[in-house]
Parts: sequence; C-alpha cells; structure tokens
Amino acid sequence: MINKKVSIIGVGHVGSTLAYTLAHKAVCTEVVLKDIRENIVQAMTLDISQSANAAKSHTVVKAAKDGKDLENSDIVVITAGIPRKPGMSRDDLLLTNAKIMQGVIEDIKKYASNAIIIIVSNPLDAMVYTALKTSGFPRRQVLGMAGILDSARMSHFILEKIGFGAGQIESSVMGGHGDAMVPLPKYSTVAGVPIPELLSEKDINEIIEKTKNGGLQIVKLLESGSAYYAPAYATSLMVEAILNNKKKIYPCAVYLEGEYGYKDVVGGVPVMLGSTGVEKVIELNLNEEEKNLFKKSISSVETLINVLEEKFFNI
Repeated sequence: MINKKVSIIGVGHVGSTLAYTLAHKAVCTEVVLKDIRENIVQAMTLDISQSANAAKSHTVVKAAKDGKDLENSDIVVITAGIPRKPGMSRDDLLLTNAKIMQGVIEDIKKYASNAIIIIVSNPLDAMVYTALKTSGFPRRQVLGMAGILDSARMSHFILEKIGFGAGQIESSVMGGHGDAMVPLPKYSTVAGVPIPELLSEKDINEIIEKTKNGGLQIVKLLESGSAYYAPAYATSLMVEAILNNKKKIYPCAVYLEGEYGYKDVVGGVPVMLGSTGVEKVIELNLNEEEKNLFKKSISSVETLINVLEEKFFNI
C-alpha cells in the first residue's frame, strides 16, 4: 500500500472515533492527532494505537506536537470547535467556531497546503465557507461531511418504519446541514424500490421530520454533547473514497459555482470523490417542490454567510 497520511484536528468524541475507525479499517498508513488539549491527544494516541496493534493493523497513530506535524498529509479532517449543547442552535456556534476554524486553516496553509480538507465542525456549511475563504484553496480541496450522515439517519428511520431491508436502504438528502435540509424520498430506495412505493405519504413525512431532527434527538438524550459514532463513520467513508480514488458519489457540502442555480454559497449536493477531492458535482432533476425546499435550505446558509461577512471577515 502507498503511504497515506490522515491528520485529524480536534480529538473529541468525533475525532477520536474517526481515528479509531481509520486505524482498524487500515485505511491509511499514518493517523496524526492534534488538539489544544495535549493530555487528551496523548491519551487517545496511546489508546487507539494499542487497539490497532491488537487488531494487527499496519496503521500507525501519532500525536502532533505542533502544526509542522501536519506536513505531507493527504487529508486533514477538522472536527475542532465548541460542541453543540441542549438549547443551542447550530447558528449559536457560528462566530466562535469560525475563529477556531480560521486558526486551524492557517496551520494547514503553512504545513499541508496540498491536503484535501474535510470539515466536520458545526455549523457545517458555514465552516466550509470559512475554510474556503480563509485558505483561498480551490473548491475541490475543501468539503464538508453532512450528507452521508443525514442520509444514514434517513435510512435508519426508513428501516424503523418498514421493519425490513436492513443493509439495502439507500437514502438521499440535500441542502444545508440543519433544520432546512432536504430529504429526497424519490431518490431513496429499499433494494432498488423507491420508498414512495412502499410507504404512505404520512409515513414518509414522519421520516422526513425525524431525519431533520435526528441529531437534535441525540443531543437531548445525551444532555451533554452530541452524536459521534455515525458522524465519524460517515467521515471515514469520505476519507476512503479520496485516498483510494474510488470515484464514489456521496452527498457532501461544497461551494456552488452555478450548480442548481446558486453561486457563492455552500450547499449539500451529490459529488464524485476521488484523489483530487471533489471531482464532479452531480445535478439531480428536482421537481418544483424539491427546488423550493432546496432554495429555502440554501437561504438559511446564506443567512449565516451574511453574518460571517458582516461580523467576522469585515472586522
């Protein structure tokens, strides 16, 4: 296997679970962990490395001492930021996490300017925009993990509703990663059968609402913190697709340059992932209702971007 290096900035629940997943799947030869909490980095490095050795994985897990340890990274995953708490909207995270993102990107520009950057920090779409504007990198190089997670949540709720088809459910979700996301029933199937042929409109609407609130439901149940197993695994799929040049199509948050009629905004859309990052944006044929929902979703992201431009980038 050709040497591949993945660096993870932010070693909370999502970052550490991602490192564990990558190490056990032997996706890359090296995983580097970086966080401002040095004791956490050291602890997670030891624990994950020891588990990888138990699994006889060839992946080596290391702790970063400073930004220089990001050198030669093929991919940098950013999960850094304050977590979402009960009663806190993704919008509340905006300015604080934008400041954190700006600092992280400066390190990447200095030491790993050729790396593909995968953003996991929230508010997701606004953080992708912040990373792009701060870095000046081409859009193919900076993308956000959200659509795979939202689609997985939709698949879970479809399975919960129909009670069969585990492992055969493919779901599709577009738009921003938030309450205005756009689940697409007609592009969601069970063993190739579109769910509108399996479920009533009432059942489908229930699935859509549950999907939109899938993350919030976990936040409320935990009372402190948010989901991490599903976000980490979804991110690992993106890492694999890029490192192995799989040319797989996944829904991801990317900067739009005219696709679906939108420019200068980040939105979740199907893209083809390969060794250079986002290699193609796939444009689906949306009906009028879906177009209106996507417009509403994009509008919610534009609102965040306007706040960033006014209160962050123009300071």
